[in-house]
Amino acid sequence: MGSSTSHQRERGSTGKAARSPRLAAIDGLRLLAALSVAFYHYTVAWRIDGVRPPEYYLPSTVHWSVYGFLGVEVFFLISGFVICMSGWGRGLGDFFVSRASRLYPAYWAAVLITAAVAVLVPMTQPPGLGDILTNLTMLQQPLGVADIDSVYWTLFVELRFYLIMAVILHWGLTYRRAVILCAVWLTAAVIVPSLGTPALNLLLITDYAPYFVGGIALYLIHRFGPTPLLYGVTGMSWLVCLSRVHGRIALMRPGFPMPDWPGIAIITAAFAVLLLIALGRTDRIAWRWLTFAGALTYPFYLLHMRIGQTAMRAAFQHTAAPMWSLVLATMLGMLIVAWCVHRYVERPLATVLRAALRRGVAATAVAERTPPSPVRAPALSRRPAEQHGAEEQSRAAALPPARSEAAAGGDQRRLTATRESVTPRPRQRAARTSQRP
Repeated sequence: MGSSTSHQRERGSTGKAARSPRLAAIDGLRLLAALSVAFYHYTVAWRIDGVRPPEYYLPSTVHWSVYGFLGVEVFFLISGFVICMSGWGRGLGDFFVSRASRLYPAYWAAVLITAAVAVLVPMTQPPGLGDILTNLTMLQQPLGVADIDSVYWTLFVELRFYLIMAVILHWGLTYRRAVILCAVWLTAAVIVPSLGTPALNLLLITDYAPYFVGGIALYLIHRFGPTPLLYGVTGMSWLVCLSRVHGRIALMRPGFPMPDWPGIAIITAAFAVLLLIALGRTDRIAWRWLTFAGALTYPFYLLHMRIGQTAMRAAFQHTAAPMWSLVLATMLGMLIVAWCVHRYVERPLATVLRAALRRGVAATAVAERTPPSPVRAPALSRRPAEQHGAEEQSRAAALPPARSEAAAGGDQRRLTATRESVTPRPRQRAARTSQRP
């Protein structure tokens, strides 16, 4: 069991685990997934000279590098693990600050750099200013605007996953709620596609939900230790993922046959490696270069495709270097560019953005806790009786002399009537008076 590892794990549903060291093995797995995606994009996903298929230049390489596209699925599996880990014990505001400051700085830099390359050295239709500005929101897909770089489609998948996690974090992320999320979400991912409801498919990410669910279950194993229930959730997620490998492979159409078994092996290996990490079998791996490489993964992924392919085509047209050397040199060059973005843009900008967002979240929390000020009625300068008397005096003073005399005569008549009312009258008169309305 995982309790024999170098750091303690939680054995309850609501308590907090001891702070565990950074899992360097996850950084290594993430880097491997990013490199496999880049290798696929450089060797299979395009025609380097614009005419001949990739198999013409790399006849033996493309038959295995084509499966590099499954690195995206591995990303989603890792994301389920890591996002559950980073969200545990945090409120919704902290989660928002963490994710926004993690995603946007490198993304903004990648959009601007890629757009500049696409405009200066166009291989296809260059993006317009409106396209660039919309891409900066990371919401270009639902807004119907083309991605500056086609790899950005995965970010919208991640954003929808964050939205689902935010709903759980609003109520508090616990073991019980995480397990319920896994069970309900996995079931929906299997059933909803048959209902013909595109909106639900979009919101529930039915194509990739089993990878996120598998990652969450594996993190629960890491935090709480393995149980039959968690093994069952992980196994069901793995089986659903395998059932969809064939459909993903069928979409590739590289121009040569693609058997399913390598894809099945890759997904199975990813689950197995992450299970070993969850069980603590890789805790001794603490190589600092893996942590450094893991930090480069995100900017490398964002930058590698359009910029890398542009550089490869330019080198192909102006040099006689063999294709494999162009691929390796481009990957190395893009890692260097990714390091520059990480070091000089992502880190400093993330610090500034994180501080600004925390101030905003703190101000919102203070505003929600502060009760509204009561609305006070305007104070009256006089009591009602005094005010009424003053109004009578002012009206009397405003009357003309003739009117004042008439008023005085009226007062005299009222006084006489009052004196007469005190004097007893005959019963007949009193009876008549009582019948008046």
